[in-house]
Amino acid sequence: MGLFNLISWADFLGFTLTAAAIVASPGPDTMLILRNSFIGGKRVGLYTVAGVQLGLLGHTLMAVLGLAALLAASPIAFKIIAICGALYLAFLGIQTLRGGIISGDPTQGGGLKVTAASAVRDATFTNLLNPKVILLFLALMPQFVDTSRGHVSLQMLVFSAWLLIINVIWQSPLALLAEFMRRVLLRPSAQRAVNWLTGAILLFFAGLLLYDYIA
Repeated sequence: MGLFNLISWADFLGFTLTAAAIVASPGPDTMLILRNSFIGGKRVGLYTVAGVQLGLLGHTLMAVLGLAALLAASPIAFKIIAICGALYLAFLGIQTLRGGIISGDPTQGGGLKVTAASAVRDATFTNLLNPKVILLFLALMPQFVDTSRGHVSLQMLVFSAWLLIINVIWQSPLALLAEFMRRVLLRPSAQRAVNWLTGAILLFFAGLLLYDYIA
């Protein structure tokens, strides 16, 4: 079975444009990639990108298995996810604010440290605990799945895989660009400002989650 026997050109193009617009819009994933790349360099930044994709894989499995729909249908479960996600983002934001000056060499000095393992962990959990991503799968996928063509689960898997590819295409250059900017911003005052800015934005997204789903 060919791809466009399963999914029409129109649906594939429409999904691509919509998903690209959503992926390119700033959010917690974007800020975490920039934050980790500034602190740990491109290797840590790319591990963060990988962690985001692991989170999306988890959402894909939940959507295909129907768990995402069950979570969205339960206000209590959804609010619990929102609270956990907001608290985790707040923790990362406070950690960043307290990190002080980013060392020019991430293995030296007293600045905030981010390892490859912690980058993957934080990115995965930040993505999994973001209820907006669950809604993206629930609201976006059904718009482009054609039930008349059958194989609904397979169509969702194809769209999800394509979403991951779009994510990597957008987010990987962000990690590389952030490391370049990190090399440029060698002055401690500039590095401290980056810490404060990224920390404040992570806290902003944490507050936004609480406002949207709790208030």
